[in-house]
Amino acid sequence: MNAGPAEAIPVGEQLLEELEARGWTQAEFAEILGRPPQVISEIISGKKEITRESAAQISAALGPSPEFWLNFQDQYHLWRQAQDSNTRKQLEDVKLRARLKALAPISVLRKRGVITETTPEGQARQLCQLFGLNDIYEAPRLPMAARRSNLHERVSTTQMTWLACVRREAEQRSVTPYSKQQLLNLARQLSGIVRNPAAFADLPRFFSEVGVRLVYVEAFPASKIDGASFLMDGTPVIGLSGRGHRLDKVLFTLLHETAHVYLDHIADDIILDDEDLTEPEREHVANEMAAEWVLPASLPAIPHRVGQTWVTTTANALGVHPIVIVGRLQKRRAITWRSSLAKDAPTVSRYLKEW
Repeated sequence: MNAGPAEAIPVGEQLLEELEARGWTQAEFAEILGRPPQVISEIISGKKEITRESAAQISAALGPSPEFWLNFQDQYHLWRQAQDSNTRKQLEDVKLRARLKALAPISVLRKRGVITETTPEGQARQLCQLFGLNDIYEAPRLPMAARRSNLHERVSTTQMTWLACVRREAEQRSVTPYSKQQLLNLARQLSGIVRNPAAFADLPRFFSEVGVRLVYVEAFPASKIDGASFLMDGTPVIGLSGRGHRLDKVLFTLLHETAHVYLDHIADDIILDDEDLTEPEREHVANEMAAEWVLPASLPAIPHRVGQTWVTTTANALGVHPIVIVGRLQKRRAITWRSSLAKDAPTVSRYLKEW
């Protein structure tokens, strides 16, 4: 007996060949199995499938194993499916949808209008464009050049997609030639500029005037990204996710990314500020610089009990929004994160969406 079907033939035909080779009639074989003749007739004609019980009985009478008869039957059915163009198309769509799901958060991209196609093929084309892939089954890499970054080995698909969206937005921004000195001047003025939260809406223009593309891509669920900075065609790019929402938190993230640009950390690398991906030394340096920029002068002596009057007076003296003072005090643990001083803190999400 063969180990398996040489051609894709019904299992009933194989069974009939085995009976004819032995000179047994279907009725005789039914008697051997202790089954009604109709059962054997229906298996041979293809009207009835071999069950696990039938496979065990056939194997006991003919060999070689129950698995042989069940696998023979399954292989034929799978072969028949592969010959059907409609079934083949359905399976190809299943495979493609699985690939899309594994590659990016498609539902989020559709909700935000990045993916507008409704068919798997159309979505695959748009995703290839977003990632810069020639084929949807290629392994995606970070959508920007870097000589020494190994982030592509560590970032999640959601983070990879967020970065691709940042690059997509940055490509639409025109800027003047980059000036390191002008960026420094802007960084020192930034806290004063956003004393009025509505000024956040104008920040991309201020950064474009010093040669930096500033974009906003709302954080994807579970992405854990605060911001990123990198070079694109020789031009610095800063992307913000808006996590934190509060004016002082978004401001500090922006100054933190600005520090990475100013310190040339992006010259041969990509900075992706995520708590699990950051390099402690560079992050410490960028944090220290951002902390210097966020306040144009040192805080006066902090009273034992910090009240709203002291916060407002200090903010007015330094020319910043009071929540910036509150944020610095929280960072220093001079007040708790649940302090009532942070109640009704201004958020800037609505202004970021205007970018």
